[in-house]
Amino acid sequence: MNPLPTFLCAAGLCAAGVLILLTEAAVAQAPAMDHQPGRASEADLGTPVMDRMIFVHGILDQFEGRTDGRTPELRWSGQGWAGTDYDKFRVKTEGFRNKDGDVEDGRHEFLYSRAISPYFDVQGGVRSDIDSRPNRNWAAFGLQGLAPLFFEVDATAYVSDSGHFAARFEGSYDLLLTNRLILQPEIEINLYTRSDPARLVGAGVSDIDLGLRLRYEVSRKFAPYIGVTYEGKFGQTASFARRAGESTSDFRLVFGVRSWF
Repeated sequence: MNPLPTFLCAAGLCAAGVLILLTEAAVAQAPAMDHQPGRASEADLGTPVMDRMIFVHGILDQFEGRTDGRTPELRWSGQGWAGTDYDKFRVKTEGFRNKDGDVEDGRHEFLYSRAISPYFDVQGGVRSDIDSRPNRNWAAFGLQGLAPLFFEVDATAYVSDSGHFAARFEGSYDLLLTNRLILQPEIEINLYTRSDPARLVGAGVSDIDLGLRLRYEVSRKFAPYIGVTYEGKFGQTASFARRAGESTSDFRLVFGVRSWF
């Protein structure tokens, strides 16, 4: 008969007994708790509550040059937040700067974010479209987090100050080729219920931005990348773009950097 299982079993029982004795001794020596309503004991005050600590985080997800060989442009997209594990103040910003120095599609959101699960936050606040075209303001309500199979999603609905609606969906996935080399497909779709000729936006599915980026993480906080994107405009938005002399469908080479703190 092999004596090893018997020995392991006996050792486990001895360890469990010692742990129980130590636990009972610690409980016996612990100071009595003051349970008077509205009054915290010294033990309560000395115990940190980890989920109430304030954290600050920011990420510049895209800071890139795009070119189709004729019309270069600069794009940025990033967000930052400050708060606890459950409650945060979040800022999001993105936009383009074209070859003439004009800013296009400037979207800036200021949101309160509340965790509703370990993977998702519900968000509400305001969005301001501030760029070289007439400004617009919206109320915003959305959901952001990590979907099954580790897809990052960000879906938001908007109500403008003039009473019409819009929606935006963004999704991405990080495919780890190695521990440092990561391939990221990404999609962004925008929809509007009414046209806004001053901003060259039409009703329906307005535009789509597809990207495929390959980045190398020099460190976890700094990663240069290259890739390719497709920018498409549809329906009335495409008609407005053609009248303004802009392209409605473009593939572009991109190169940039992703960083966070």
